[in-house]
Amino acid sequence: MKIVHLIDNKEYINEVAGCLYKEFVQNIRNDIDLDYVIRALHNRRKDSIPITLIAVEDNICLGTITLFENDLKTMQLTPWLGALYVNSIFRGRGIAKELMNQLELFTKKLGFKDIYLRTEHTADYYRKLGWEYLFETKDELGINTEVFKKDL
Repeated sequence: MKIVHLIDNKEYINEVAGCLYKEFVQNIRNDIDLDYVIRALHNRRKDSIPITLIAVEDNICLGTITLFENDLKTMQLTPWLGALYVNSIFRGRGIAKELMNQLELFTKKLGFKDIYLRTEHTADYYRKLGWEYLFETKDELGINTEVFKKDL
């Protein structure tokens, strides 16, 4: 398995967009369609935010992760780990952890000392990986979410 920049591997954009749309947008955000997600992924960067990485093995995209400037519009915290997704048939292999490790390295190279994330369902997973719980809040859609921080 290798972790690479999505922007350097554009042949995976439609597949990644479909996964992200289904997991994080569909039935949640009526104002965003799949084409919007595809366009957003085409605008990813390699050395500045937003950065999207993918895990690839045998020409199959196993998962993805993105570094965003902000994942909670009411927060002044930056940057944010977000859109972490691993295809269900590949889970349990440490792919999410490796995606996070690589994203943390890129974040550190960009000069950041901390990274943040929000989660609605997987707080225990992030605690096990050393993330520090900060607080619970509501996002712009009114969904309860927990905010975590990690020192880099």
